[in-house]
Amino acid sequence: MNQDQLLGKWKQLRGSVKQQFGKLTDDDLNVIGGKRDLLIGKLQERYGYAREEAQRRADEWMKTLHEEPEYAGAAAPSHPHPASNPSGPKR
Repeated sequence: MNQDQLLGKWKQLRGSVKQQFGKLTDDDLNVIGGKRDLLIGKLQERYGYAREEAQRRADEWMKTLHEEPEYAGAAAPSHPHPASNPSGPKR
């Protein structure tokens, strides 16, 4: 994911950032606003990372955004298979 994509999808990615970097506050995320350099700075501030380590961790997180499963875009069936319903069919 490049910088433009990060900026464009920041609102959707905030949850993922929060999950990956739990020490970042909502205020931090507002300040970062999808800017990689600000994310790196906040990682240094909150986690005490050296600049290189913060860059590496930010880049690793950004790479995981490309690794979506192939089925991610597939729609779920509207009626689950009966075997997947442990309570059995409704009567």
